[in-house]
Amino acid sequence: MSSNEPPPYGTPPPEGYTPYGGQGGGYGGYGYPQPGYGHQPPAQSGMAIAALVTGISGIVLGCCCGLFGLVGIAGIVCGVMARKDIRESHGAKTGDGLALAGIITGAVAVAFGLLSIALLFVYGGIGVFSELNGDY
Repeated sequence: MSSNEPPPYGTPPPEGYTPYGGQGGGYGGYGYPQPGYGHQPPAQSGMAIAALVTGISGIVLGCCCGLFGLVGIAGIVCGVMARKDIRESHGAKTGDGLALAGIITGAVAVAFGLLSIALLFVYGGIGVFSELNGDY
C-alpha cells in the first residue's frame, strides 16, 4: 500500500489523511451545503388550519341545527384573515389552500344553517297552522 491510498475498509485513517475533495465528516460534497445550514422551511399558518376546522365543523353542526351556521361565519372570517396573513408573509407561511377551503366550507355551513332555519320555520309553521285549523 502506497502513502496516497486509503486504508482498507474498517481501519481508521492515518493521521493527516484527508478524503478526496478535501472535505471531512462524510457529509456534503461539491454542490451540496453542509447539514444545518440554509433557511427554515415555511411554516403552516395556524389561522388557515383553524379556518378549515371551523368550516368543516360548521357544515356538520349546520345540518343539525341552524344556529351552528355561525361557526361557518367564523370559518369564513378566519380564512380571509389567514389568506391576507399568508400573502403578507412573502413566502414565510403556507396554507393558502387550507384557508380557501375554510372559506368555501364556511360558506357551505352558513348555507346549511340558513336552510335548516328555513325548514324549521316552514315545517314548524305547518304544525302551528294545522293546530289552529283543528287538524291533528
